Amino acid sequence: MKILLGPAGTGGTSLEGIREIKKLGLTAVEVEFTYSIWMDNKEAELMGKEAKKLGLSLSVHASYFINLASFETTKIHASKNRILKSCERAHYLGAKYVVFHPGFYQKKDKEEIYQTIKQQILDMQKTIKKNKWNVKLAPETTGKQSQFGSVDELLRLKKETKCHLTVDFAHIKARQNGKIDYDELFKKLKPIKQLHCHFSGIEYTQKGERRHLPTKEKDIKELLLFIKKHNINATIINESPDPLKDSLKTKKILETLK
Repeated sequence: MKILLGPAGTGGTSLEGIREIKKLGLTAVEVEFTYSIWMDNKEAELMGKEAKKLGLSLSVHASYFINLASFETTKIHASKNRILKSCERAHYLGAKYVVFHPGFYQKKDKEEIYQTIKQQILDMQKTIKKNKWNVKLAPETTGKQSQFGSVDELLRLKKETKCHLTVDFAHIKARQNGKIDYDELFKKLKPIKQLHCHFSGIEYTQKGERRHLPTKEKDIKELLLFIKKHNINATIINESPDPLKDSLKTKKILETLK
């Protein structure tokens, strides 16, 4: 069983930042391009070489402004371009997974939305292959019932397109009105050799996710115990308001469980 831990963004925005993360004993960082692509390929390559030297696993979170199932083809095109720009940077960073929220149902038939998103992913994969970028698209489980991105939908996408997926435990909890059955979930995910995961506290309503919260120790311990029970290999990126602090908290709890 291999568990990698690290923050989303914090500290991972400079060479000094990732060196500090390594000193703290963490093993992963998710580089955030959620609002903009803030580095060029040269900067990405420098950071990637340093991360490799330090033994840090990098991933990338693409733009929040994505809807691969929009009614407007111009918005689908813009969404794909944003994801592909993140894929280019991820390649130079040496980051394997590019995370994004795929889209919204918009009161359309769910199967129609699935097929639309599937086609966009297949199309982006052609561009990734053409450019020889060594990255994997990793659509994320989403936290609102209006969003495409249940565990079953993403597992089907993975099977039919060979993409990866990102399992956000807080989003699943919010999407299911506070309920998460880890035994059932990890049985579904067992065939995946290395899970890419997000975790944090979460505030939610009947419609789903409202905002991320600090991660409670009892929730961290519960997740880690189920990961150990099912012998899961996972990278866990913390997305709380203080992801570095909560990643270190997770590290400390994991060490007590060993």
